[in-house]
Amino acid sequence: MTERLYYTDPYLVEFDARVLRVEPYDGRRAAVLDRTAFYPTSGGQPFDTGRLGGTTVTDVVDREDGVILHVLDGDLEPGPVRGTVDWSRRFEHMQQHTGQHVLSAAFDRILKARTESFHLGSASSTIDLNRTVSAGDIERAEDEANRVVWDDRPVGIRFADAADVAKLRLRKESAREGTLRLIEVPDFDISACGGTHVSRTGAIGAIAVQSAERFRGGTRVEFLCGVRVLRGFRALRDTVSASVRLVSVLPAELPGAIERMQTDAKETKRQLKDLQTRLSTFEAAALAGQAEARGSLQLVAAALDGWDQNGLKAIATAIAARPGHVAMLFSVPPPSAVVIARAADSTIDSGAMLKQLIGRFGGKGGGRPELAQGGGLQGAADDLVSFARGLL
Repeated sequence: MTERLYYTDPYLVEFDARVLRVEPYDGRRAAVLDRTAFYPTSGGQPFDTGRLGGTTVTDVVDREDGVILHVLDGDLEPGPVRGTVDWSRRFEHMQQHTGQHVLSAAFDRILKARTESFHLGSASSTIDLNRTVSAGDIERAEDEANRVVWDDRPVGIRFADAADVAKLRLRKESAREGTLRLIEVPDFDISACGGTHVSRTGAIGAIAVQSAERFRGGTRVEFLCGVRVLRGFRALRDTVSASVRLVSVLPAELPGAIERMQTDAKETKRQLKDLQTRLSTFEAAALAGQAEARGSLQLVAAALDGWDQNGLKAIATAIAARPGHVAMLFSVPPPSAVVIARAADSTIDSGAMLKQLIGRFGGKGGGRPELAQGGGLQGAADDLVSFARGLL
């Protein structure tokens, strides 16, 4: 087994060890050390990165037999080695993980909402609560968590056997047996955990809930801690500033301005649809007047600029209302929408022709013999129209 130095000193980022062996792992090389400060992916927390000698550590894996594999971008020889952990990545993870303990404890204490699982992502972290909570409830828990952060309480590490653990009031019962590693925030939380944590709650900086959603009968809460709160604020500030410049309102007026823009857009869309419906009658008449005679059929095959699929459908059905007419209309530029319609007295199968078009130009769609429509066709307008004519 590998001695885990991070268990007792998470602030240790440089250490001396011995490379016991280097073995293949998933197409790469992985070093096994007698001792390590590198944290492997475990308990919802990602692995550390850094260097072993002159080689970069790209992943750290905790094997079931207690051996930790240090996945490398090169190779190492057995023997003494100096290890260096990427401190910025390690500290960011320490902030997030300790912040999770505090936030989960706040939800448990204030709302009796238990944390079922935790995930520390590359940009944000999540906890899944066992029940639904309101926005107001989340704010109360968030306030309580930050109160503990700003109290700057010590974060202790201790080890206890099963007998001692039974006397403690752990926030969540551990499934592990034997000696447990406990993380304790005095008078607030004590939990079994193998992750890395800051030594005082003040080092978390701040805890900010970014979003929440219903998830598997409970609530998934997305949150940021420490340096990520600052990054999140900057991203939000830049987004709001850019939006304010675009719509020429004050930040507090943005929601109302967006709502008005949405209302205007819906009205414009309604008016456009109405105008297209009216115009489609004239467009259909003009195209029908240029129809090509194909035996007993009158074919209209054309690529129309400025029309969406609904507009094409209105024109095509208006053309197909004329006896003996078949319409095959495409939008431009690509990817093109297509609508095929035929008169009631025609035996042409619109759906079958659409399948041939999709087979040649890609896209997708479907329909019935009298009407079929699709989209995503890739091809020049002339090629689409020429191929459509060839189908008849």
